[in-house]
Order: sequence, then C-alpha cells, then structure tokens
Amino acid sequence: MLVTTGGTGGHIYPAVALVNYMLKNDKDLEVAFIGNSDRMENTIIPKMGYNFIGIEAARFNDNGNKLKALKLLYSSYQKCLTIVKNFAPDVVIGFGGYVTVPVLMAAKKLGIKTIIHEQNSIAGMANRALGHFVNKVITVYPEAGQAFPSRKVVNLGNPRESAALDFNKDREIIRDYGLDPARKTILIVMGSLGSQSVNDRMLKILSDMRRKPYNIIYVTGRNNYSEFASKIEDTDTLKILPYIDQFNVAGNCDLVVSRGGATSACEYMALGVPSIIVPSPYVPNNHQFLNAKSMLDNGACRILEEKDLNSLNLIAEIEDLINDDIKLRQMSAAAKAMSHVNAADDISKLIYEMAGK
Repeated sequence: MLVTTGGTGGHIYPAVALVNYMLKNDKDLEVAFIGNSDRMENTIIPKMGYNFIGIEAARFNDNGNKLKALKLLYSSYQKCLTIVKNFAPDVVIGFGGYVTVPVLMAAKKLGIKTIIHEQNSIAGMANRALGHFVNKVITVYPEAGQAFPSRKVVNLGNPRESAALDFNKDREIIRDYGLDPARKTILIVMGSLGSQSVNDRMLKILSDMRRKPYNIIYVTGRNNYSEFASKIEDTDTLKILPYIDQFNVAGNCDLVVSRGGATSACEYMALGVPSIIVPSPYVPNNHQFLNAKSMLDNGACRILEEKDLNSLNLIAEIEDLINDDIKLRQMSAAAKAMSHVNAADDISKLIYEMAGK
C-alpha cells in the first residue's frame, strides 16, 4: 500500500493511525509514504520508522504564479509515475494536501486502485480535484460527500476515532496534575502549538476563573508556555501546561474547550466528550467552523467564535454545561452517535477488498 499525505497534522495523523492498525493485524503488509520534502511529514513519518519518499509538489492554489505551479505539478507527476511503478502497490490512498495530487494521478495512469480520505465536513481543494478520478472516496462527515460522485462515497470515519476502542477511563490522571479528581474538570487546549491570539485572551479569562469550584487544565502550547506561565500562577483548581496527551486527558474530563481541527473533533466524538469549539479563523475554507457546525447541528458541541471569546461568554457557556449533568450526558450521547469507532477496521477492509486480497 502506498500512502500519500502532507501539510498538516490533520492529514498526517489519520494516515498514520490507519497504517499502524493495518500493520498490527498484517505483518506482511508493505507500506510506503509519499509527502512533501519540505513540510512536517518529512520529519514526523521517518521518525516513526516508516519508509518515506519526499517530493517537491506544487501548491496549485497559489495565485502568485500559476504557470510555475503547473510546471511543478507536471514535473512531480512524472517523478511519481516512476516511484509508483517501482513500488507497484495494490492500492494508493491519499489523506489530503496538495502533494497527493501527482501521486494519485500517477496511480490512476498506471491502473492502480485509488482512494482518498476527506477528514473535513467540506472537501479540500486537492480532494475535490481528485474526486473525479479515484475509485473511492471515504468521508467522515456525510456533508462532505456532496462534493463527489455519490457512487464513489463511503462514510467510514477517521481512523483516529478507533483509538477510543482501547481507551479506559481513569480519573486518577487528573490527580497526576495536582488536581482533585472528585471535582468536575475542564480541559482548554488549542492544539500542540497553541494559539497566541487565544492565549492573549485567556490570561484575563483564567484570572476570572481561577477560584471557580471546578478544575481547569489550560494548555498554552509549547511555544507560549514560559511567557504565559510567568503571568499567572497555578492554584489548587488551575493547572497551566505547555503540552499534554490530549486524547487520554480529554477522555477523563467532563468538558473540553478546543479548536475544531478534524482530528481533535473526531476524537471528542469517539470519546463522547462534551465540547465547546472555538474554531480557528485562520484555516483555509473555514474548515474548523464548518466541522463544528456539523457537530452543533447534531447536539454534540457548542460553538464560541474567537471574536466572541471573553470572560463573560466563555464562563457563561461553561457553567451552563458543567452545572447540568443532563446536558452533559445528552451532549456526550450525541457526540458518540456521530462517531465511527470502527473506522480503522472498516477502512482496512475496504482497502483489502479493492486490492482483491
């Protein structure tokens, strides 16, 4: 199997989760990754021990020099023809990002079965371009299927959701952070790198929340921790951290306040964690807001836009939920109803079926 993905963690980590699952169950499976030679996958994937091939790929949505982008796209396509032919995979699967375009087009040219995976509720540009050529399109949100020929679409979910199958709830993890696990606990996290714009707002908000009768774990992101922590001290209900194991901590919290990235949103759904989503206004196509809107429409989250993020609004949203166990249970059930905890297995079955295995 040849896997192509890149550009963001939202594209990379679902691909890795699927490969991890498949290799766990099939020791004879041979896998290689293709991604950008100058993006995060070029570091992350080789460190995991996988065979990684880096290529220079065109940002074909670059309005600055479209002719140059087209020339680079053609050049990378020619290279991919050689790479794909030499590797001779049974199936090629793309997880998004412009680097996937030349890889999947080469596979199509060589008559190899092709699949794309769309993590967001609104399909990205690369996947929209490829949808007409590939054999199958896997979606997480049913709305995403509208961008593709209906005969190709299967709604199987995000492989990251399947981690919930092995998750064991243990509230003692809250004690590891110096907090009382008997209290309700809220996790506030804006991704591994954090958000400077949110951190600026959260200094005032956390100052107003630090004596509330519930625990708060606030994750600043690695880049912002030292400066942030110098301005506000921990209390017996407030813990400031640079980074956490988000999946395991979130699963043991009563409520999460978070960005709405595709992977995080799917993890919250699979874990059944009630959430208040603060969508990043800086991502392409407003993906995070649209992902959260799908969850909101199903009763799985609340939305608080960054422009409205202040003490009054956030505390009101939190306390409307954290003090109402019925609302928390209803939101948890709605989140789980949207999830696909068997996604990794279902997707792997589709791949083997397409490969004739």
